[in-house]
Amino acid sequence: MLRRLHADQPESFAFTPANLKWAEAQITKYPAGRQASAIIPLLWRAQEQEGWLTKPAIEHVADMLGMAYIRALEVATFYFMFQLQPVGSVAHIQICGTTSCMICGAENLYAVCRERIAPTPHTLSADGKFSWEEVECLGACANAPMAQIGKDYYEDLTAESFARILDEFAAGRVPQPGSQTGRYAAEPAAGLTALTAGTEGKAAHNATVTQALKLGDTVKRIDGSEVPVLTPWLGAAKAAAAPAQATRPAPAPAPAAAPSTALAKPAVLAVARGGTADDLKLIKGVGPKLETLLHSLGFFHYDQIADWSAAELAWVDDNLEGFKGRASRDGWVEQAKMLATGAVTEFAARARKEGLYDKDK
Repeated sequence: MLRRLHADQPESFAFTPANLKWAEAQITKYPAGRQASAIIPLLWRAQEQEGWLTKPAIEHVADMLGMAYIRALEVATFYFMFQLQPVGSVAHIQICGTTSCMICGAENLYAVCRERIAPTPHTLSADGKFSWEEVECLGACANAPMAQIGKDYYEDLTAESFARILDEFAAGRVPQPGSQTGRYAAEPAAGLTALTAGTEGKAAHNATVTQALKLGDTVKRIDGSEVPVLTPWLGAAKAAAAPAQATRPAPAPAPAAAPSTALAKPAVLAVARGGTADDLKLIKGVGPKLETLLHSLGFFHYDQIADWSAAELAWVDDNLEGFKGRASRDGWVEQAKMLATGAVTEFAARARKEGLYDKDK
């Protein structure tokens, strides 16, 4: 299936403060130079924030990760979990259309969608509340036909029960997910015929449904108001190191020293020398947005970056709004020293060969 960006796009995208903090934390999972590995969780968070994945959002994430826009677009258009067009404000309905569900009545569910939502998939309902699509197998074959709505499965559906679910959502209520015929999980439709001992005291619902009912609203998109999961992996590393340190004798107090994090603003230029700036995007970690930011700070040439002292590098790191720490993390000074002499780094050679950072983009 050919997946294209929607014709109507917003002017810009920015993460909310809470989501930006979360996104920056995700990047710390990966070693320097490998931050592009965070592309899927960051795109997903952008989609959760906006409801669908816009072109500005894709480019914003690419800038955060120092990626060429085409690389981020490749990911966004490959995975069907990313919605490239507006979706319903209340719910986007994904109906399984693979063998088991099709045999058991998925076509009846499509008919309900065409009548109640829109005649074609990926089209908003008249009130903007719903949209729908057919998807590949969602792995609930024993409970076919089924649909995923929000983060939950609705199983053992009929046209009547499915229409009732849509009515509940339209009224502002979240119907109970899981089997709509009362099956506990994937038991036989007629009830258990074996292994019945010890089932008298089991919970009213299976674990998935129980958790969904506990949450109360599983179509609500992540908006940053949840308990944030930021950097437990960093905290775990510190905690693991603590016992080993505790067994050593406490070191003698060190004499007071001058702070090592002093900041000093480097020399800057008002415009590029000769009216032509170096292609700073050939420095690994610098994308189009960061190049523009560096220009606004007065840095246009490799030799400027190559001459930064430790204190000047710290100043730059502190002034890269939205990308703080990027210069140190990606080794800009070392790369710039090579590029300033006419040498070509491995990244620069690959970028030129693959056309990752064409200057007209």
